[in-house]
Amino acid sequence: MNQGSPRTAGVVMLALVSALVGGAVVAIVLALAGDLNGSHNTTTVVERASATATPTANTSTGNGVNPASLYAQVSPGVVDITAQSTVTNNGSNGFFSPFGGGGTESQTDSGAGFEVDASGDILTAAHVVSGASQITVTLQSGQTRPARLLGIDTATDTAVIKVDPSGLTLHPLALGSDSQLVVGDFLAAIGDPFGYDRSLSTGVVAGLDRTIQAPNGFTIAHAIQTDAALNPGNSGGPVLDQSGQVIGIADQIATDGGTQGSGTEQNSGVGFAVPIDLVKAELSELEKGQHVAHAYLGVSTSDNPNGGVLIASVEPGGPAASAGIQQGDVLTAINGSALQGSDDLINDIATLKPGQKVTFTVKRGSKRLSIVLTLGTQPSQAPTSAG
Repeated sequence: MNQGSPRTAGVVMLALVSALVGGAVVAIVLALAGDLNGSHNTTTVVERASATATPTANTSTGNGVNPASLYAQVSPGVVDITAQSTVTNNGSNGFFSPFGGGGTESQTDSGAGFEVDASGDILTAAHVVSGASQITVTLQSGQTRPARLLGIDTATDTAVIKVDPSGLTLHPLALGSDSQLVVGDFLAAIGDPFGYDRSLSTGVVAGLDRTIQAPNGFTIAHAIQTDAALNPGNSGGPVLDQSGQVIGIADQIATDGGTQGSGTEQNSGVGFAVPIDLVKAELSELEKGQHVAHAYLGVSTSDNPNGGVLIASVEPGGPAASAGIQQGDVLTAINGSALQGSDDLINDIATLKPGQKVTFTVKRGSKRLSIVLTLGTQPSQAPTSAG
């Protein structure tokens, strides 16, 4: 499937990135205070956040949600994350040395995450911690811990990191479900926009079943669109429903395309979260450090003006090519379910597994065909011509 950007001028991920060049600070690096070692001799106390916010008389939203109560309930389970890595300065990665020449640079990505269990597992966005040589987590108490990467999936932009829980009071957040969301539902996000740790923003579900681009070039299906303010530094933080359950992971914002990559992108009222049901389906694999396999079709597509999905190109040797799907074909249904456009196809394939067989109804010129196809396994990076 085509894994291009969604129908916006530009989309950027929400890690807050800074760099150190030749020992000189060229962007703000956020310092996180606290004891790196902590105490390892006391018993961990775990308090799971309640699934229902405590109601009070002081409500400030039309549906009776009290954001202050929700924040008090959930924020102890949100963590700050800094990830340090070394990048090569080749002039093509957005970093330029004032001293000339190449060399390497220290890069710091800042984002958020949230506790999910009593053993110190933390969910965050893959692009916050990918390639990091050192990851540091700061709790609400100010205590800091080094973290190690357990598992990462760049196809869903999701990662699990782990801290030693001894001596910490943990507050794992309850994972909800995005399956019952409707446009207009209340949402809240907690993260570190521009380094302002544990900031709360509120809004509503602005759209459902959006498609956004993953770090590996493929497409994340069923993304949740929200008008809650998301900014660089929100990456990996929880997006919550009115009861305080996590229904998504803050991931990207839409931009006008003019400042993408400059580090100055800011909220435009169009933010996206990775849906929690997608994350829950692979959470146990990530916690075990296992590779997460995704279904692969091997085509690039566009919406057909008269309905269906137009095949723009077919990846040689891919599952679609092997089944006989051709450039110019129009897919009108999958397993008997009508396809209105490319998003339908992307969302349907996202629910399937490698090795499963699917039946496509195909329009080829004046002919109507039925083609049975065995789905393959998504490569680690999207091909340049098709996905």
